[in-house]
Amino acid sequence: MHRSPLQLTLGTGAFGFCFAVFGSLSAMMPILSHQLHLSSLEKSLAVALPVLLGSVGRIPLGILTDRFGGRIIFIATMMFSIIPAFLMGGITDYKHLLLYGFFIGIGLASFSVGVGFVSGWYSAKRQGFALGVYGAGNIGQSVAAFGAPFIARAYGVRWGFWTFGVGLSVWLVLFVIAARNAPNPRPAKPIKELFLPLRDSRSWLLSLYYFLTFGGFVAMAIYLPIFLSDIFRLTPEQAGMRTAGFVVLATVLRPVGGTLADKVGGKRILIYVFSFTAMMAVVLAIPSMVAFTIGALGMAAAIGLGNGAVFKLVPEYFPDSVGSVTGVVGAAGGLGGFFPPLLLGAIKQLTGSFMLGFIALALFTLVCLIFLLRSGNPVTSGTEVRA
Repeated sequence: MHRSPLQLTLGTGAFGFCFAVFGSLSAMMPILSHQLHLSSLEKSLAVALPVLLGSVGRIPLGILTDRFGGRIIFIATMMFSIIPAFLMGGITDYKHLLLYGFFIGIGLASFSVGVGFVSGWYSAKRQGFALGVYGAGNIGQSVAAFGAPFIARAYGVRWGFWTFGVGLSVWLVLFVIAARNAPNPRPAKPIKELFLPLRDSRSWLLSLYYFLTFGGFVAMAIYLPIFLSDIFRLTPEQAGMRTAGFVVLATVLRPVGGTLADKVGGKRILIYVFSFTAMMAVVLAIPSMVAFTIGALGMAAAIGLGNGAVFKLVPEYFPDSVGSVTGVVGAAGGLGGFFPPLLLGAIKQLTGSFMLGFIALALFTLVCLIFLLRSGNPVTSGTEVRA
């Protein structure tokens, strides 16, 4: 099978810029919240709503990628992501914040397109590494979290969004010029055949695991600026720098998780990931800046490894339907980033504290660990791996 570092780079960059556009909203939320005088629940809805489109949109985009190839679908996805990036620069009321914010979620949905695009260039035994590298496009959110508040202060709020729209536009041109689908693609399947793997219980177990790992990443990444400004009274710039550190750590460890899963198996990695995540969730509930920092960074490390491990298993289990299964698993991960902010906002409004939300996260993680321990060994129970 042909390997192409160029195509991997193009796919990773496309996802990274799409994710930066998506991440610019949460990075700018402390500033927008102050300007629009938003309540805790209104802020939660504003950062959660884009995740809804970013989650559900992964399913049709994954299916379309299997059907028509990743190149054309990625091009279309980037084009659609650019529009709300520029519209967000002109918002003056909450209604338009919700409307344009919803559509900015297409940047999050781009993930399933790139998995199908990248995986075709690498054999099954190297896909943990390749998809881990591709998933490192999450770094785009770190760039947005760190850069958007500083850019907004220096050049105005609109450039906190427009900067990433311009960057994505440039990458779109490069992608159009140089991107190619993997050679010798499998024949296109009828649409109904693309849904057949969804009858396999393993696709739903992977969805549960990704709901926790990637959902936890998205929820923490979009809500950290709010946590840090509400609980510890940090400025938007200070909150942005700390959020960027969280995203960078989780992103750097994602390919490490994929590589380790190539060597020792995804299930073994996830057992350690879930155990450690539950402990870090409890640490986050301690009302101390030191404890919160330890809990956040520990969770970043764990879920970063977990993200890479989960997507190592997708092409192993479903080598002929990577795009469609990725769409479903990725949608579950996105929804894992949609519900927690709403829950946290409601808990904060009712109790005045986020503590019960962190305890709920620890309990949910233990549920995932129980399902994982009771499931079969991926090596023996999974679909035969094909190069």
